[in-house]
Amino acid sequence: MTLVGLITGINGQDGSYLAELLLEKGYIVYGIVRRTSTINTKRIDHLFEHPNLHLKYGDLTDAACLTDILYEIRNHYFSNDAIIDSGNRLEIYNLAAMSHVKVSFELSEYTGDVDAIGTLRLLNSIRTTGMEKWTRFYQASTSELYGLVQEVPQKETTPFYPRSPYAVAKLYAHWITKNYREAYGLYASCGILFNHESPRRGETFVTRKITMALANIVSGKQSSLVLGNLDAKRDWGFAGDYVEGMWRILQHDYADDFVLSTNEYHSVREFVEKAFLLRGFDIKWKGEGINEIGYDNNSGRELIFVSEKYYRPAEVEELLGDSTKARTALGWTPNTSFDDLVKMMVEYDCQG
Repeated sequence: MTLVGLITGINGQDGSYLAELLLEKGYIVYGIVRRTSTINTKRIDHLFEHPNLHLKYGDLTDAACLTDILYEIRNHYFSNDAIIDSGNRLEIYNLAAMSHVKVSFELSEYTGDVDAIGTLRLLNSIRTTGMEKWTRFYQASTSELYGLVQEVPQKETTPFYPRSPYAVAKLYAHWITKNYREAYGLYASCGILFNHESPRRGETFVTRKITMALANIVSGKQSSLVLGNLDAKRDWGFAGDYVEGMWRILQHDYADDFVLSTNEYHSVREFVEKAFLLRGFDIKWKGEGINEIGYDNNSGRELIFVSEKYYRPAEVEELLGDSTKARTALGWTPNTSFDDLVKMMVEYDCQG
């Protein structure tokens, strides 16, 4: 039996961890990367020499290239009907996205083209190439779908209320995936993942912004950190744990949708306090709102400031997942605590 994994967004945080996991499990891995003028593959550079890794230029905005890649995979591994009985399988993990919530307000049309219609293009490519019977499809949905939350905690049956162009685009992708499952019998599942971080997290996301600023403050390269809503609460887990959940979703007996979460949440304020304490800064607070300041209780040094610039046009205040279904049906459990996650990221950014 030959197992082939196709990962869109392979050079992102999740894609790199997933590529490692699939290669360790003996998969042949194809990854789609966008052509850019600067090298953007640092998260997977260590995998380049692996004989089972194949990188292809492509983009979710280009249906023809997606179809060409699937035809190439079909011709190599699924070239005749006798293979159906061999158990050969293609698992597609659609992780590529314009995923920065705040930026999606500035690039709303592009976000819709990639995150929403891009998913449709990929689903249609499966049908165009006749790969339905061999393919299992994973769609990366997001806790941002819940937006203005209708209940706490949020689970698979919680109503969605997206609050950003990113979340609205992801809502379309979520529902078109479910629709293709029901209309065409495609094995197509959605993972509604709550926030998951790691040392590979993009530098513009708040957790990584905090740990990188801390490293720069310690080394004297930066004097302070400016943030937005300190009281926003998120259910933060470790990306390495979550990609295992993605894989488990596609090993399930039938296609379905699952929430992946730690089932606990923490505020941005708490992340700051824990991160800075690991480097000897005992952060206390004074003032309110945009005038609030975080200072080191030992030295009195003012280190954290707040700016309206980093607030979203429509805030999402309180995301807390309930992953009971995934834990019961898939046997998935996150293994990394919040404290260990913060420590991991601080140690990575502060090394040297």
